[in-house]
Amino acid sequence: MTLRYLTSGESHGRELLGIIDGLPAGVELAEEAVSRELARRQKGHGRGGRMKIESDTARIVSGVRWGKTSGAPVGLVIANRDWENWKERMSPEASDFGKAEAVTRPRPGHADLTGMMKYGFDDARNVLERASARETAMRVAVGAAARAMLAPFGISVVSWVVEIGGVRAEIKGSPKTLFRRAEASPVRCPDDGASRNMMEVIDRAKKDGDSLGGIFEVTVLGAPPGLGTFASRDMTLDGMLAGALMSIQAIKGVEIGIGFQAARRPGSAVHDEIFHGPKGYFRRTNNAGGIEGGMSNGEAIIIRAAMKPIPTLYKPLHSVDIKSRRAFKASVERSDTCAVPAAAVVGEAAAAFVIAQAMREKFGGDSLTEMKRNYDGYIEQVKKF
Repeated sequence: MTLRYLTSGESHGRELLGIIDGLPAGVELAEEAVSRELARRQKGHGRGGRMKIESDTARIVSGVRWGKTSGAPVGLVIANRDWENWKERMSPEASDFGKAEAVTRPRPGHADLTGMMKYGFDDARNVLERASARETAMRVAVGAAARAMLAPFGISVVSWVVEIGGVRAEIKGSPKTLFRRAEASPVRCPDDGASRNMMEVIDRAKKDGDSLGGIFEVTVLGAPPGLGTFASRDMTLDGMLAGALMSIQAIKGVEIGIGFQAARRPGSAVHDEIFHGPKGYFRRTNNAGGIEGGMSNGEAIIIRAAMKPIPTLYKPLHSVDIKSRRAFKASVERSDTCAVPAAAVVGEAAAAFVIAQAMREKFGGDSLTEMKRNYDGYIEQVKKF
């Protein structure tokens, strides 16, 4: 069974739309649960003025009846409150053409210039509104639905920030403890000392009109062995996870487990030895990050993503006006100083959806009951191996 989704909407348009196809019938899904995830995305030291305007909540408009999915596509809507200030500039009506000045100064690091070239636009607004990270609000909503499907199988997804602006945290403790500490931190970092230092470098960057990137870590707990495949390279679990994380705006690198460290170590210090005990097969290390040969191996799945600094700067970089070809300082759109804490929440959503996809692919079923029956039979088979 295929699980897929589609999002639509612009940063300052009327609303964001999402359609999820392939959720089994019987998944408990409530607007409050989706909105809780949206609220997590809006937090974080270093966020910009847009977060003072928006207070994201989701409406479920189809595919759910009396709190449970029906098996039909699920429709989600998130309103953009800032639409009231952009009605004419973002109007779908031809009669409003020309009521907003064209954006002709593309910003370095954004989709502006290449998007204009690709589609033949003379106004970067047509590009930047859709390329904006505002779209990730709907991805978080979609991820909340994926989480709801995974919960009955004991699968959860957590995250925390590892590094911002060169300040690196010491990550020690169980995933649940790290997640709890991260949720209490203004920068979603479980290391209190590093959190304070991160906030200081963010404040300095804001004062300087600059921006900062960083690294976050996503951990999937409770995934069974065998999600993904070695047989088809486009269906490997690590490939799908890397693609999903890389599709998040401003993400420039993804690694699984110890990632690039594996290239610097001998094989004896990389590969996780296999043991067998009363509870079956296990590993004492998890350098592979829970994925071997393109498949989950039953250990925690660990993914890290590197986010570049937000390219919209209040001390703008040099660019060229596409109309006059004259050099200018790039135009400035309202932006964040640092969005790494929010990106970690988006990363959770992206990972949750991929794991849900892999679960649907392996266990099928039109209803959650049928899917659970298939899952339980498989787990019994694995235990006997």
